[in-house]
Amino acid sequence: MNYKNVAGSLLFIAGVVSIMGIITAETTYPEYNTHTNFISDLGATRQPNSVIKQPAATIFAMTLIMSGILTLASAYFVYRGFGQGHNVVTLSLLLALSGIGILGTAAFNEQSPAFHTLFASLSFTTISLAAIVSYGVLRAPFRYFAAILGIIALAFFGLLFWEADPIASLIGPGGVERWISYPITLWSIGFGAYLMGQ
Repeated sequence: MNYKNVAGSLLFIAGVVSIMGIITAETTYPEYNTHTNFISDLGATRQPNSVIKQPAATIFAMTLIMSGILTLASAYFVYRGFGQGHNVVTLSLLLALSGIGILGTAAFNEQSPAFHTLFASLSFTTISLAAIVSYGVLRAPFRYFAAILGIIALAFFGLLFWEADPIASLIGPGGVERWISYPITLWSIGFGAYLMGQ
């Protein structure tokens, strides 16, 4: 078995499922606005007066479950494919934690704000760090793009907690969250394609 090919296939599919699932859920959600709505609003809006729209909520939940399982499984195959170097162990651990975070985000929507925030933050931070750490196992030029995508995602994650953020006022909280989610999703697809080509 070519473990790198399997890891790449899992990450590639996880990224594609994530993007297409979110897009599909958005199209079935009446009056959804990417400026004002968080991505997780597709599952349930925040308390009080939380609202769940179907079939968007089910599509979004299934997207997270599939993406989480695929990401979690990829951690094992990345570890087996690259060996036991320090960067590989760290990368595998971060991917596993990200998969757990994604699954936790699916299990706890915004009607359970404390748990939802915990798992969403876990998935965002660990996958962003995984993109940065992957620099150590990639070749140029993709290694540079991977690190940049991870840094961008981490930077925008920090902006979520800065109330006086002028960028958030321009693109909205939904826009800020997409600048976290989409760079790391693109990394997942790119890293997956890279590994499939090994």
